[in-house]
Amino acid sequence: MELDPTIRRNIRPGLVVVVVKKEDQKTGKMTQGIVKDILTNISVHPRGIKVRLDSGEVGRVQYIQSE
Repeated sequence: MELDPTIRRNIRPGLVVVVVKKEDQKTGKMTQGIVKDILTNISVHPRGIKVRLDSGEVGRVQYIQSE
């Protein structure tokens, strides 16, 4: 079963995820990385939970790659 990227409890540090950074929202360009910090405080966000990746990049999770 694929985890829903709009639900905060499905995301935790160390997961490999695909995010869309704010500056890439118009083009839809995606970036893969490992979750370092979860930045969204609410339990559900319709556009995806905002995270900071190990690389320092910030974006909203579109897909969760690995369990």
